[in-house]
Amino acid sequence: MRVNFYTLGCKVNQNETGALAQLFESSGYTVVEPGEEADVYVVNSCTVTNFGDQKSRKWLRRQKREHPQAVTVLTGCYPQAFPEEAAAIPEADVVTGSGNRHAILEDVEKVLHGECERVVDIRPHHKGEAFEELPLDKFAEHTRAFVKVEDGCNRQCAYCVIPRARGPVRSRSEASILDELQRLARAGYREVVLTAISLPSYGSDTGTGLAELVEHAAAVPGIERIRLGSLDPDMLDDETIRRLAAVPQLCPQFHLSLQSGCSKTLRAMRRPYTAEQYADIAEKLRQAFGQTPVSFTTDVIVGFPGETEADFEESLRFVLGQRFLKVHVFPYSRRSGTPAYDFPDQVPEHEKEARSRRMGEAVERVRAEVARAMLGQCADVLLETPLSSTLFTGYTPQYLPVLVNAPGGHSGEIVRVTLGEWDGQRCRAAVKG
Repeated sequence: MRVNFYTLGCKVNQNETGALAQLFESSGYTVVEPGEEADVYVVNSCTVTNFGDQKSRKWLRRQKREHPQAVTVLTGCYPQAFPEEAAAIPEADVVTGSGNRHAILEDVEKVLHGECERVVDIRPHHKGEAFEELPLDKFAEHTRAFVKVEDGCNRQCAYCVIPRARGPVRSRSEASILDELQRLARAGYREVVLTAISLPSYGSDTGTGLAELVEHAAAVPGIERIRLGSLDPDMLDDETIRRLAAVPQLCPQFHLSLQSGCSKTLRAMRRPYTAEQYADIAEKLRQAFGQTPVSFTTDVIVGFPGETEADFEESLRFVLGQRFLKVHVFPYSRRSGTPAYDFPDQVPEHEKEARSRRMGEAVERVRAEVARAMLGQCADVLLETPLSSTLFTGYTPQYLPVLVNAPGGHSGEIVRVTLGEWDGQRCRAAVKG
């Protein structure tokens, strides 16, 4: 039997698709690439925006039209958040949510073997449920491993449907995480990324914490670099910052979630911090690492309901002042099922798009300035994708993308380089002699 996967959304979704693929392979299935014929087609959905739901439905319709005898599967956040809507999609033979992933294989085989014509198996999240273990031992990138350590979110941001899709915070056991890290290290992975839906919430339900996890992960032989997924600034207290900065293996790069640089807009979004508090946390992180440069990446939403031109300009000034290495800019997408959907003073689509372009162009200019300021500096780079026998893509600890001339190098190796010119996408670099 052959199975094809299509993934929408975040790194957590991508991690879970990899784990599902491993689950199917362990039961004798062959995972095939997009465009190849398969017996089972699975879409792991994202429901952050209505557009994500549309993409899932469109993909299912296409697979069912082109492969009417195959079993089509809709899983992930979309059916979990909107179970009745998802269950009514006729092109999906199996519909499951973001919980009990192990049941997907059983549900698929019920349809494949003719036991059921169709299966809808969406199990609601509930308080006190356990983290579902989905270990993963190999990754598409081959050089960097993503390890899911937590699921769920207890926050209620006005624009976000994720708590509805993912349920409450559930932390994976530290023993399980460390066991996976040991397997990954033995397999040759030298850099790991700790991913989650709400990473700073790790351990809040089990009596431990993110700093302790990072400290113990750093003690795993063979793990030379640790990166963290997205972090909410208000959840990083002084003690956590101090402990994180004391771990040599932790990359000094933080994806510190912002959403807006205007405090008025942040209040409307129901984010529990102001722009000033955000700047204070970022400065504490910089100070904690001393002479080691710290870089920041973030996400920004423009055109949130009620955002005036003056609010946008305030947000833009703040974002530019923070000198982010990378900013993901999104026009606000009105999402049914969230409080903000019904907020007054919705910003017209053309204005949202215009603000998104202005913000995007401005942050790219800053990104180039930040990158060019590193000219001539030395850095350690993890060699990743080979572009030729001597050229590799890679990243510095600060997550600066580089193109490395490394004759004799190989993917997964960490090399010392001298950073050169910024070409608009990457810094050119050569292995230091």
